[in-house]
Amino acid sequence: MNVLAARRKSSVSAEGVTYTDVDTIFRESDVVSLHCPLTSETKELVNATRLSVMKPTAYLINTSRGGVIHEQDLADALNEERIAGAGLDVLSVEPPPVSNPLLTAKNCLITPHIAWASRAARQRLIEATSENVRGFVDGSPQNVVV
Repeated sequence: MNVLAARRKSSVSAEGVTYTDVDTIFRESDVVSLHCPLTSETKELVNATRLSVMKPTAYLINTSRGGVIHEQDLADALNEERIAGAGLDVLSVEPPPVSNPLLTAKNCLITPHIAWASRAARQRLIEATSENVRGFVDGSPQNVVV
C-alpha cells in the first residue's frame, strides 16, 4: 500500500508515508481521508475542481470538519458517479437540514459525528476524567489551563 499525505508543518514525518501536495493526493489516491482543522486554508478544500481529478473508483472519507467540503459539489460528484462514494462523520451544519444534498446523494454514508466514540476512546475518556477528578480532590488539579 502506498500512503500519500500532505502536511502543514515540514518537520512532521512518518515512516512509510510519501509527502506530496494536496492536488496530487486527490489525483492519485484510491481513498482520500481528511484529517485537518477547519481554517481559512482548508475551508471547502474539497470542491468541484478537486473532485474532478479523483479516480472514478475513489472514495472520500471525512472525519475532520464539515466545512472542509463544499457539500453541493460532493453531492453532484456522487450523483453523477464521478467518484465511487463518500463516508462522512461530519457535515457543515449538524444536525443537517433536510435540504442538505448529501442526505440523498448516491453512495454517501453519513454517521452522526460519532467517529471518536470507539470503545477504546470512551475508556480513555473515563480514565482521564477519573484522573482529573482525583487530582482535583487531592489538591493537585490535572490539565490546568491558565
